[in-house]
Order: sequence, then structure tokens, then C-alpha cells
Amino acid sequence: MNIDIKSLRKKVENFSILYVEDEKNIQKSVSNFLHKIFSHVSIADNGKEGLEKYLKNSYDIVITDILMPKMNGLELITHIRKKNKKQEIIVISANTDSENFIKAIQLEVTGYIIKPMNFNQTLSVLEQSIDKLIILRENEMYKTQLESMVEDRTKTVLKLQNQLVENYEHAIRSLVDMIEDRDTYTGGHSQRVATYSKDIAKELGMSQKECELIYEAGILHDVGKVITPDSILLKPGKLTAQEYSLIKEHVNAGYKILSQVPMYEDLAKIVHAHHERYDGNGYPKGLKGKEIPIYSRIMMIADTFDAMTTSRIYKKKKSVSTAIKELKQLSGTWYDPYIIKSAIKVLQNINLDEILKQEPHSYIDEERFAYFYKDTLSGVYNQDYLDFFLQKYADKKTPPCLNILYLRNFTSYNHKYGWSMGDKFLYNFATYLQEEFSDLRIFRIFGDDFVILSQTHQVIDIEKINNCYLLEKSEVYCEFKHYDLRVNNIDSYKELEEKV
Repeated sequence: MNIDIKSLRKKVENFSILYVEDEKNIQKSVSNFLHKIFSHVSIADNGKEGLEKYLKNSYDIVITDILMPKMNGLELITHIRKKNKKQEIIVISANTDSENFIKAIQLEVTGYIIKPMNFNQTLSVLEQSIDKLIILRENEMYKTQLESMVEDRTKTVLKLQNQLVENYEHAIRSLVDMIEDRDTYTGGHSQRVATYSKDIAKELGMSQKECELIYEAGILHDVGKVITPDSILLKPGKLTAQEYSLIKEHVNAGYKILSQVPMYEDLAKIVHAHHERYDGNGYPKGLKGKEIPIYSRIMMIADTFDAMTTSRIYKKKKSVSTAIKELKQLSGTWYDPYIIKSAIKVLQNINLDEILKQEPHSYIDEERFAYFYKDTLSGVYNQDYLDFFLQKYADKKTPPCLNILYLRNFTSYNHKYGWSMGDKFLYNFATYLQEEFSDLRIFRIFGDDFVILSQTHQVIDIEKINNCYLLEKSEVYCEFKHYDLRVNNIDSYKELEEKV
């Protein structure tokens, strides 16, 4: 929604605003933005200075950051509320800690805007505050007028309160988007779980209101993962017992975030129980059978089905028929047998062609995966990542070509110069390959050999490689072997190892 700044400026001709921010670059940018709207803008560098100015003057609107020196934003808001419970306050913060977010809502702030700022959203929140102030002032002026006028004004205030609710919802959704942006796999996961859950509820004969409720819960079911460290959330392999116990905390965190906001109380209960199992062996409370809310019983099936039918780095996605077979096998232990029947009717018709896979789509994605898939010695990819690509291209009609580069006499080089120099040699050779084949994926395998993987046929000039400065001055030389994966069925790293 585009808001006309000129018309907004006319509304606030006599309004004053206090802006509290400690980061100078952001302060300057937002201050310039506010001066385009308000004639009276005061700036403070921290919460303490902001409070001093507030106690000396009166302001129509206060905008504040949260994390600041001397006095943080939440402390500032608490002091302001003691003086004026009705003060219009807007929070602009890069901090997404759930406790700070909940405290801000409990302090009845008008809006919570997550940095980096979207100025259209900021304008929208400002307009809400301005309109609310104007209406409240008019109500004071006309409170002795006819009851119909008061009723009209009341409706307008209620409308503004609904807009405030929408702003809270936007902030929560921003947290969900932030979580899904951290992990390629979870991109779209919440939306799919919400859709599957709603369709299953509809098949069960639930009302439209109930279907919408479970859809909203599905969108928010993983909001608690905001507390999960990247090292666990993005880990491609099996979690340790300790890591699993930490990731299980996301249901408690999600409940804490949602339950303290009145409009999310019902959703919080659904989210809290969506990992409970029908036989009582789930978490966090070990609820059993019908002790588990029916919406949570539905959502657990939808959540598991999406996990099974979406590819991850360490496992291929399962077909719909295989996933449904497993759901049936766990009916009565993990899942409610009554719900499974309706779920299967819905899920058996799902088209998985467009469902996302957990693999890099950009340079940034590639670097994020480096945490798990870069060989620490050479800087190229490791054999686990090669295994993923071999499995991935096994299903393709036109898989890539694979070239193995063998470093010969390298063992003798190690014995002669030592392991430290050998490691340095491997690093330098890997760097050379990255420069020479910059558009291709390179992997280190078998200790001192390398793989070059290409989606089209790649000609290897072995003479050029052997004439490079690094090999030319040493007794080490390079040989290669080419595999056309359309002819040679190599579907995993293990199969490659056996062929070699």
C-alpha cells in the first residue's frame, strides 16, 4: 500500500515526535525520513537521553530501538508508560529475540518494525498512530455530542485496533520468513504444512473457521526455531542426542512466543503439541491419544509427510506412495488412525514435481553449505557432497560427466618433505583447479585425488595441468579418468569407490 506523504504531512502539522536510536547511520537515515513528514522531530542517542527529553517535553509519538547503551528501549518504554499509559510508541529494531518481542507487545506498543526497515510499512504504522491520535482527540472534543457520532468514532478506533493486530501478525510472519530463509529445505515448508493440514481438516468435515484456524497454526508451527542455532538447523546429517534435545525446544519456544499474545492463544496450543505422538512417546509433554488437540494430530501428519517428500542433502525424497505406506505403518502409534484415513485421501493426490529441494541455488547458498561440505584442508567440496550429487543425477536423463584427477607419486612427496608440506601442496593444487575450472564443482576424494563434475562434457587438458608451475617443479604428476554417467551407472560415492 502506497501512502501519500504530502497528505500525511498535512495531518501532522502540529504533531511532535521523539526518535531514539544509538546507531548513527540508521539514525541519520530514519531522521531524514521523519523530517519529510513531521515539523517537530527530536533525536536521542540512547534510552537515558530519550527519557530525559520525554520528561521535559510532551511528544505525540515515540519511536525507539531496543538494544542501546545506558538504557535500552524496553526500559525506556516502561518509564514512559508510568507517566502516560496512552502514549503512542513504535519499536524499530533488528533484534528478533522472542522475549524482547513479547515484552514489547505486553507494553502495548503500537507497532514492531524489524530492521532493515521497509519504509512503506513504516509509513503504514505511522499513519495508524496518527489516525488513532486524531480520532482520540476528536472523541474528547465531541464526547458531549450525539451518541451516533460517538458510535461512528468508536467504529473507526476499532478499525485502527484491527490494523494494529495486522501489524503484530506481520511481525510474526517476518520471523517465520526469517527462519525459512536460513535453510533452503524449509523454504515453503510452513506453507505446505498449512495447506496439507487445512485440506485434511476439510476432508474430516471441519467447519471453515476450524480449517482457517489450523491453516494459521500451520504457517506458524515452526516459529520457535528462531532459537535453534544454525549449526543444528542446517546440519545435513543425523543429529546427536544433545542436538536433538535442543531442536525439540522449538515447540516450547513457539508456544512462549504465541501464547503471550491474546489473539494467538488458540494457535499456541496447536503449535505446542504438533510433535506429540498418539502412543504418548512424543514431546514436549508426552500427551497420548485424544489428550493431544485434534488440530495438532492433523498437523503432525502433514509435517511428517512434507519432511518425507522433500529432498535433503543427506537423503533423497520419498515418493508419495512410499510416504503414505509409512504413514499407514505408524497409524495407531505415531498417528491417530481416524485422521490417517482422511489424510491419505488428501495426500495421495499431491503433486511433488514443484516441491523444493535442499540444494544451493545461488552463490550465497553455496557458501552457507560450505559449513558442512567444504573440505577443511583444500577448500573444495568433500566426498559427502559428491555423494549427494551422484544420487541427485541418478534420476536425470542427462546427468553430467565426471573426471577423476589422480595425483601420482604424492605419497613419495609426503615421505620426502613431510605431511605439512604435503597438505600445503594439496591446498595449492586445489586452488589451481578452482582457478582453472571456476564454473565447475570440484571435490577432494580418496585423500589426494580430485573430481571435476560438469553438467556438460568437459575436456581435460592433462598436459596443461602437468605443465602448471606446482607440478612442473615437483616429481608429482597428474593422470585422469573420464566417466560419462549416462553410460556408467554410478549413483553414489560408494559405487564410484568400487569402480575405481
